[in-house]
Amino acid sequence: MSTAAVPPAAWAEPAVVRRLGRDCPAGLGLSALLTAYHLRTEAEKGTPVTGADALPARYRAETTDPRRAFAEDVVLVARCGDVSAGCLVLTAPVSGRSEIKRLWTEPEARGRGIASMLVETALTAAHEGDVSTVALSVWSWRAGAIRLYETLGFAVVDSWDERDDLVCLERAVLPAGTH
Repeated sequence: MSTAAVPPAAWAEPAVVRRLGRDCPAGLGLSALLTAYHLRTEAEKGTPVTGADALPARYRAETTDPRRAFAEDVVLVARCGDVSAGCLVLTAPVSGRSEIKRLWTEPEARGRGIASMLVETALTAAHEGDVSTVALSVWSWRAGAIRLYETLGFAVVDSWDERDDLVCLERAVLPAGTH
Protein backbone atom coordinates (compact mmCIF):
# COMPACT_ATOMS: atom_id res chain seq x y z
CA MET A 1 0.00 0.00 0.00
CA SER A 2 1.50 3.35 -0.97
CA THR A 3 1.50 5.97 1.73
CA ALA A 4 -0.74 8.15 -0.43
CA ALA A 5 -3.53 5.65 0.26
CA VAL A 6 -2.82 5.36 3.99
CA PRO A 7 -5.48 6.99 6.16
CA PRO A 8 -3.96 9.59 8.54
CA ALA A 9 -5.23 7.61 11.54
CA ALA A 10 -2.79 4.80 10.69
CA TRP A 11 0.16 7.06 11.55
CA ALA A 12 -1.31 7.62 15.02
CA GLU A 13 -0.71 3.95 15.87
CA PRO A 14 2.37 3.27 18.01
CA ALA A 15 5.38 2.20 15.97
CA VAL A 16 6.81 -1.27 16.46
CA VAL A 17 10.13 -2.42 14.98
CA ARG A 18 10.32 -5.99 13.76
CA ARG A 19 13.30 -7.97 12.58
CA LEU A 20 12.74 -9.65 9.23
CA GLY A 21 13.06 -13.40 9.57
CA ARG A 22 13.01 -13.39 13.36
CA ASP A 23 9.69 -11.83 14.36
CA CYS A 24 8.55 -10.58 10.96
CA PRO A 25 7.70 -13.60 8.79
CA ALA A 26 6.77 -11.64 5.67
CA GLY A 27 8.29 -8.63 3.94
CA LEU A 28 5.53 -6.40 5.32
CA GLY A 29 6.00 -3.67 2.75
CA LEU A 30 9.80 -3.82 2.69
CA SER A 31 9.98 -3.75 -1.12
CA ALA A 32 7.85 -0.60 -1.23
CA LEU A 33 9.95 1.07 1.47
CA LEU A 34 13.20 0.26 -0.35
CA THR A 35 11.74 1.45 -3.64
CA ALA A 36 10.72 4.77 -2.10
CA TYR A 37 14.20 5.13 -0.56
CA HIS A 38 15.99 4.48 -3.86
CA LEU A 39 13.66 6.66 -5.96
CA ARG A 40 14.13 9.59 -3.55
CA THR A 41 17.90 9.08 -3.43
CA GLU A 42 18.24 8.97 -7.21
CA ALA A 43 16.16 12.15 -7.50
CA GLU A 44 18.29 13.91 -4.86
CA LYS A 45 21.45 12.88 -6.73
CA GLY A 46 20.04 14.60 -9.82
CA THR A 47 19.22 11.42 -11.74
CA PRO A 48 15.49 10.92 -11.15
CA VAL A 49 13.99 7.72 -12.48
CA THR A 50 10.36 7.07 -13.35
CA GLY A 51 9.88 3.92 -11.31
CA ALA A 52 11.43 0.84 -9.74
CA ASP A 53 12.05 -0.78 -13.14
CA ALA A 54 14.32 2.14 -14.10
CA LEU A 55 16.53 1.90 -10.98
CA PRO A 56 20.13 0.75 -11.44
CA ALA A 57 20.32 -3.07 -11.43
CA ARG A 58 21.84 -3.41 -7.94
CA TYR A 59 19.07 -1.31 -6.40
CA ARG A 60 16.38 -3.02 -8.46
CA ALA A 61 17.59 -6.36 -7.05
CA GLU A 62 17.05 -5.04 -3.52
CA THR A 63 13.52 -3.87 -4.27
CA THR A 64 12.42 -7.03 -6.07
CA ASP A 65 13.88 -9.57 -3.64
CA PRO A 66 15.04 -7.93 -0.41
CA ARG A 67 15.29 -11.27 1.41
CA ARG A 68 17.88 -12.46 -1.08
CA ALA A 69 19.67 -9.11 -1.35
CA PHE A 70 20.06 -8.86 2.43
CA ALA A 71 20.16 -12.58 3.30
CA GLU A 72 23.16 -12.21 5.64
CA ASP A 73 22.08 -8.90 7.17
CA VAL A 74 19.75 -7.73 9.92
CA VAL A 75 16.70 -6.18 8.26
CA LEU A 76 14.33 -4.10 10.37
CA VAL A 77 10.83 -2.94 9.46
CA ALA A 78 8.90 -0.38 11.51
CA ARG A 79 5.13 -0.73 11.48
CA CYS A 80 2.33 1.56 12.65
CA GLY A 81 -0.54 -0.84 13.06
CA ASP A 82 -0.87 -2.58 9.69
CA VAL A 83 1.16 0.02 7.80
CA SER A 84 4.88 -0.11 7.02
CA ALA A 85 6.48 3.11 8.23
CA GLY A 86 10.22 2.59 7.83
CA CYS A 87 13.14 0.25 7.36
CA LEU A 88 16.85 -0.18 8.03
CA VAL A 89 19.51 -2.72 7.05
CA LEU A 90 22.47 -3.57 9.30
CA THR A 91 25.09 -5.43 7.30
CA ALA A 92 26.64 -8.65 8.55
CA PRO A 93 29.84 -7.92 10.46
CA VAL A 94 33.17 -7.95 8.66
CA SER A 95 36.19 -7.78 10.96
CA GLY A 96 34.00 -6.49 13.79
CA ARG A 97 32.35 -3.75 11.73
CA SER A 98 28.76 -3.53 10.49
CA GLU A 99 27.22 -0.79 8.42
CA ILE A 100 23.79 0.81 8.57
CA LYS A 101 22.19 1.05 5.15
CA ARG A 102 18.81 1.98 3.69
CA LEU A 103 17.38 3.87 6.65
CA TRP A 104 14.03 5.17 5.44
CA THR A 105 10.93 6.52 7.12
CA GLU A 106 7.82 7.27 5.11
CA PRO A 107 7.48 11.07 4.85
CA GLU A 108 4.01 11.02 6.45
CA ALA A 109 5.39 9.14 9.49
CA ARG A 110 8.39 11.37 10.12
CA GLY A 111 8.80 13.25 13.37
CA ARG A 112 7.52 10.34 15.47
CA GLY A 113 10.90 8.87 16.46
CA ILE A 114 10.69 5.95 14.04
CA ALA A 115 14.17 6.49 12.57
CA SER A 116 15.63 6.65 16.08
CA MET A 117 13.83 3.44 17.01
CA LEU A 118 15.22 1.70 13.93
CA VAL A 119 18.79 2.85 14.65
CA GLU A 120 18.56 1.95 18.35
CA THR A 121 17.24 -1.52 17.44
CA ALA A 122 20.11 -1.94 14.97
CA LEU A 123 22.61 -0.93 17.66
CA THR A 124 21.10 -3.52 20.01
CA ALA A 125 21.45 -6.17 17.30
CA ALA A 126 25.08 -5.10 16.77
CA HIS A 127 25.70 -5.33 20.53
CA GLU A 128 24.33 -8.90 20.50
CA GLY A 129 26.65 -9.84 17.63
CA ASP A 130 30.37 -9.74 17.09
CA VAL A 131 30.43 -6.03 16.28
CA SER A 132 32.78 -3.42 17.73
CA THR A 133 31.93 -0.59 15.31
CA VAL A 134 28.81 0.45 13.43
CA ALA A 135 29.43 2.71 10.46
CA LEU A 136 27.25 4.49 7.95
CA SER A 137 27.46 6.92 5.09
CA VAL A 138 24.94 9.62 4.28
CA TRP A 139 24.68 12.28 1.61
CA SER A 140 25.79 15.69 2.86
CA TRP A 141 22.46 17.30 1.88
CA ARG A 142 20.61 15.06 4.36
CA ALA A 143 21.41 17.39 7.26
CA GLY A 144 18.52 16.10 9.39
CA ALA A 145 19.80 12.53 9.12
CA ILE A 146 23.34 13.63 10.04
CA ARG A 147 21.98 15.43 13.13
CA LEU A 148 20.03 12.29 14.09
CA TYR A 149 23.12 10.09 13.80
CA GLU A 150 25.23 12.52 15.82
CA THR A 151 22.51 12.64 18.49
CA LEU A 152 22.70 8.83 18.64
CA GLY A 153 26.45 8.88 19.27
CA PHE A 154 27.88 8.65 15.75
CA ALA A 155 30.86 10.84 14.86
CA VAL A 156 32.09 11.99 11.46
CA VAL A 157 35.22 10.11 10.37
CA ASP A 158 37.51 10.18 7.35
CA SER A 159 35.65 8.92 4.30
CA TRP A 160 36.10 5.34 3.19
CA ASP A 161 34.11 6.10 0.03
CA GLU A 162 35.39 8.16 -2.89
CA ARG A 163 31.98 9.56 -3.89
CA ASP A 164 31.65 13.32 -3.52
CA ASP A 165 29.13 14.67 -1.00
CA LEU A 166 29.18 11.52 1.12
CA VAL A 167 29.66 11.91 4.88
CA CYS A 168 30.95 8.88 6.78
CA LEU A 169 30.17 8.32 10.45
CA GLU A 170 31.00 5.63 13.02
CA ARG A 171 30.08 4.62 16.52
CA ALA A 172 31.79 2.14 18.84
CA VAL A 173 29.70 -0.77 20.07
CA LEU A 174 30.68 -3.08 22.87
CA PRO A 175 30.07 -6.71 21.87
CA ALA A 176 27.80 -8.82 24.08
CA GLY A 177 29.61 -10.07 27.16
CA THR A 178 31.97 -7.08 27.22
CA HIS A 179 31.81 -4.69 30.16
